[in-house]
Amino acid sequence: MMSEDWKERIVVDSDILAGKPVVKGTRISVEFILELLANGWAF
Repeated sequence: MMSEDWKERIVVDSDILAGKPVVKGTRISVEFILELLANGWAF
């Protein structure tokens, strides 16, 4: 079964990056991380 820890680590706030989902406590968007992984970056 997959862990649901990601729900506690991803936040959406209209004051941060125009409301894009980000990693909690940062300004790093989930979209950016997915792009890096899609381009072959390691975990």
